Amino acid sequence: MNNLVVLVCLESPHAFWHLSDEHVKTLRTAFPFVHFRIATNDTITEYLPDAQVYFGWRFQPEWFRLASSLVWIASPSAGTDHLPIAGAQVAGVTVTRSYGFHGRPMAEHAMGLILGCSRGLFTSSRLQRTQQWWKDDLAEEFFDLASATMAIVGCGSIGTQLAHAARAFGMNVLGVRRKPPATGADPDGITWMRTDDILQAVGSADVVVDLLPATDSTRRFFDLKVFAGFKPGSLFVNLGRASTVDQTALLEALDTGRLRGAALDVTDPRPLPMGHPLRWHPRVVLSPKSAAFSRTYMDDAVAFFADNLRRYLAAAPLNGMVTAPTPPTSAAGG
Repeated sequence: MNNLVVLVCLESPHAFWHLSDEHVKTLRTAFPFVHFRIATNDTITEYLPDAQVYFGWRFQPEWFRLASSLVWIASPSAGTDHLPIAGAQVAGVTVTRSYGFHGRPMAEHAMGLILGCSRGLFTSSRLQRTQQWWKDDLAEEFFDLASATMAIVGCGSIGTQLAHAARAFGMNVLGVRRKPPATGADPDGITWMRTDDILQAVGSADVVVDLLPATDSTRRFFDLKVFAGFKPGSLFVNLGRASTVDQTALLEALDTGRLRGAALDVTDPRPLPMGHPLRWHPRVVLSPKSAAFSRTYMDDAVAFFADNLRRYLAAAPLNGMVTAPTPPTSAAGG
């Protein structure tokens, strides 16, 4: 492995999502026998032919033709819908995602949105410009988090961290996922439910948080039927993927009063047109896909990758495996 070439392309206008010189130094010090090639978005294709490992935000499907030596794509993201999973499978290339460090900022973001709604903070921000005093408005709007129930749909590692935060406010937590953990006492204080029981979950929840990934089976998961099953006066929060929500059905649930409000970090399209009804709805709060913002994001992403690179060099199983490579059916160079 002394000739291992790792190509890294992690550019961003935001410093916490951008690979710094210090990060590069950390990697080169930890792996002195690995050749790290640092590329920009404009130069990445020049380095692809020699790379065995790629660590970056995105990988274009057409790049596989140039990357004849590639065996592993590592993404710092938790989601994988932006990566060419099928193409990697055909090419016999392993893909890994990252996890463990997205949960804290996303839990903070979710609780910020929920607190802003429950305490009428967003309403205060809006009314302070047009009303001299709006105490009576908030007296009708606020709700208590203590003893309220939160349903986290798509409850994995991020949802578990959110559950910890919700429990700190005295909330009861329902964790909804396709395959819940084995029944029994849960140290996280989560009551687990299956996705098939979604109507039961949303019907008993005061706050529903969508953390579903983007897959064929989750497309428009929150549709007219599911929104109709929500507990009247509940709050909907989406930090997952926009494709999991039928936005027309969401607007109907808001307009009929089924929902007290919605807080959305993701929308379709992104950004919403200025005239879109969700942008102007008085009970909708938008954030610009900023739930994962964290000053330590790249530090944690590099640390996760470094641990996986050690595993790779030791021929140990990688963490965050998305695809298991299948042997090519024909010899293809390299």
